[in-house]
Amino acid sequence: MKISVSSYSFHRLLCTGEMTQLDCIRKAKEIGFDAIEFVDILAPEGITKEEYAKSLKEECARYEMPISSFTFGADFLKGSGGDIRHEIERVKKMVDLAAILGTKLIRHDATTGDGRPFDTVLPLLADACREVTCYAASKGIRTTVENHGYFCQDSDRMEKLYQAVNHDNFGLLMDMGNFLCADEAPEKAFGRLAPYAFYIHAKDFLYKSGSMTNPGEGFFQTRAGNYLRGTIIGHGDVPVTQCIRILKNAKYDSYIAIEFEGMENNLQALTIGLHNLRRFINE
Repeated sequence: MKISVSSYSFHRLLCTGEMTQLDCIRKAKEIGFDAIEFVDILAPEGITKEEYAKSLKEECARYEMPISSFTFGADFLKGSGGDIRHEIERVKKMVDLAAILGTKLIRHDATTGDGRPFDTVLPLLADACREVTCYAASKGIRTTVENHGYFCQDSDRMEKLYQAVNHDNFGLLMDMGNFLCADEAPEKAFGRLAPYAFYIHAKDFLYKSGSMTNPGEGFFQTRAGNYLRGTIIGHGDVPVTQCIRILKNAKYDSYIAIEFEGMENNLQALTIGLHNLRRFINE
């Protein structure tokens, strides 16, 4: 398995303007990552996303850093003003950006829900995902959805969506930490979904029971009211090594991308996290 890093992991430095996505490429290489994943295209003012995507591709080539994935949001039920046809076409344009980047994999979300039961909207989501993946396949790009956004986060719902789309070009992006947002044990979810994985996010969380006092700044609540805070890979409560063992048993041999969203120093956290994750993979 090779280790990538999500550009989102540099979020604090990106938000303050200390770094750009171009800078993330150089820094990821210096830290020792094998590849980089881009979350959206954060083009500077006066530059189109298409132009910036081309610049990112060229910079990655200069540093010999493969682009493991291109990640962006979507909501086929509520995005684009609730117009599912318009949202599908918007996502296809994001696929076009992925083609400019030169990546062979994307992640788009499915939905955060609109009040209807999951099984009721499943056919709509499956049809949308299938149309997008057929379009992406024509460009040599595979598509995924992630356990993200509460509504479509449980492993049983992800499995249902995967089976309903029923296309070889469509798979799952499994985030080790995100299953906790839906109060599901990550190792159980990985045991169920590993055969469908196209891509993995390594993420760690500190966990506190919702029966305890709110721990304050930095924590957010799960669907059932427990508390999570992002942290360095290996420092939290996510069973990272167990998830890796499950992936190995399923013969998964693609990228694992670190997605850090903690309060610790960005660069130090990524350096420690990379060393820990590489050690876990090699154990």
